[in-house]
Amino acid sequence: MTTTTSSQAHPKKFNLKQYLPVLVWGKNYQRVWLSGDLLAGLIVAIMLVPQGMAYALLAGLPPQVGLYASILPLFIYGLMGTSRALAVGPVAIVSLLVAAGVGDLAGTDMTLYVQLALTLALLVGIIQALMGLFKVGFLVNFLSHPVLAGFTSAAALVIGFSQLKHLLGINIPRTDFIETVQNAVRHSPETNLVTLAIGVVSIAILVYFKFVLGKQLKNSRLPNSLAIPISKSGPLIIVVLGTAVVILAGLAEKFGVKVVGDVPAGLPPLTMPVLDTAVWLDLLPIALTIAFVGFMESISVAKSLASKKRQKVESNQELIALGAANLGATFTGGYPVTGGFSRSVVNFEAGANTGLASIITAVLIALTVIFLTPLFQFLPRAVLAAIIMVAVFGLIDVKTLRFVWQYNKADAISMIITFLAVLIVGIEKGILVGIGVSLLLFIWRTSRPHVAVVGRLGDSEIYRNVLRHDVQTCPQAIAIRIDESLYFANASYLEDATLGYVADHPEIEHFILIGTAVNFIDASALETLESLHRELSDAGVIFHLAAFKGPVMDRLKKVGFIDHFGADHIHETTFDAMKAIGCVENHG
Repeated sequence: MTTTTSSQAHPKKFNLKQYLPVLVWGKNYQRVWLSGDLLAGLIVAIMLVPQGMAYALLAGLPPQVGLYASILPLFIYGLMGTSRALAVGPVAIVSLLVAAGVGDLAGTDMTLYVQLALTLALLVGIIQALMGLFKVGFLVNFLSHPVLAGFTSAAALVIGFSQLKHLLGINIPRTDFIETVQNAVRHSPETNLVTLAIGVVSIAILVYFKFVLGKQLKNSRLPNSLAIPISKSGPLIIVVLGTAVVILAGLAEKFGVKVVGDVPAGLPPLTMPVLDTAVWLDLLPIALTIAFVGFMESISVAKSLASKKRQKVESNQELIALGAANLGATFTGGYPVTGGFSRSVVNFEAGANTGLASIITAVLIALTVIFLTPLFQFLPRAVLAAIIMVAVFGLIDVKTLRFVWQYNKADAISMIITFLAVLIVGIEKGILVGIGVSLLLFIWRTSRPHVAVVGRLGDSEIYRNVLRHDVQTCPQAIAIRIDESLYFANASYLEDATLGYVADHPEIEHFILIGTAVNFIDASALETLESLHRELSDAGVIFHLAAFKGPVMDRLKKVGFIDHFGADHIHETTFDAMKAIGCVENHG
């Protein structure tokens, strides 16, 4: 009588807790966590108010859109996210991608521009949610780390130079990177010196807070509950100072310092995206890019922070949570959001224990939008430009380039090509070029796998590369180990290498192919093995397979390859193969 396990007898039930982690941490919430969540929520809100407005301007949107994107999306992520420290909201790279994707379609029509940004958030939300539901998050692996590093480094330069017009107080048309640099140089004599002074002082204050003040406070042994808020309040300080100086000195009227202008008060309105298939198709490429890049940025920082406290982050649920957050942004006047690196680190350091920290941030941003937006009317745009430029400075990743260049030149080439492509052909096309180059380099690398002739180490059963070790070989047999799975791109290389070895050694009677590194053999490679079997047989050489893995052998058996190849020519180990053909004395 056969028995059936409970998992087989009953279909897997829908588990709401899987999709709403708040049901888990909320039920088990401890009072000692509250102080950390409150402090983290407050500090991130202090950072996010100026950053949200700055990143909205970077995306080409009104500043309030950045604040709207920091309310419901954060609330939703707090309920659905599995990371306890990830701080979701507007980020620089996604803002730049929004500008690149929407700018050409909307032109100067700001109403259409905002609607397309909403539609982009909808598409990003749908893509990420579907990827999470169908558990296909592995697709983001096509963005290799060198490609992503090259992309973010170039994007940081593009972002930085895009803010020169606000820093210098001059008009520079929205163009590609090279033309932006040329226009900045051409129009530099028109620089508004007062605006430049505000920007330079703002950058100096931010750099001091970011790189110096934190260390000084740490050395002063100030409690973290005070040190962290003080060291992270740089953006808020320059917003308050910049606004006060402009108002008190009348800089906008007297010297033409550009300010943010009227920021509507009140909670975000209910908004609707464009429901037009043609528009969706136009936005789909940039939506895919934002979905992939945004998730990569989020999951990398989420996992890094979780590992420090031995916590777990569920990648597919993170996709669902980010997708839901973007859907929330769609209907509340926002634009695409994701997890930000710097804010997440601050959230972690400030003591965030649960998603409540994100919810507290959302509530504080909502209160800001309701009561404090009139204060932003005279905020200099140069201050927001300074916040962006200092924030993206850390994205320029020279360290990774140096390391990758030393370790693997091919990966370094893909990083450099991605970097240059983003600067030359643009953000969207540049990252596609990087992905294409990395895939081509992967195919090229695996199409010429490492192939080693092996021999026996002393009297052991271990076989190693004859070029690296002092080993014994057998005159009538050659054993070759291929260090790669066999597929269409490298099958002919294996065939040529094998026949070349046999031709160069006419005394060989047995050829042994060692498969310890072979995890898969595709249909093309299987045909090559069959062809190689015939060719070696015609040359009077017996073909043997040794040390191939179980799953690989299962497939070969399934299609009948083993039957006509001959089971007596299949061996568990290289030593067994050598013993079977008489190259090793029988073990006593």
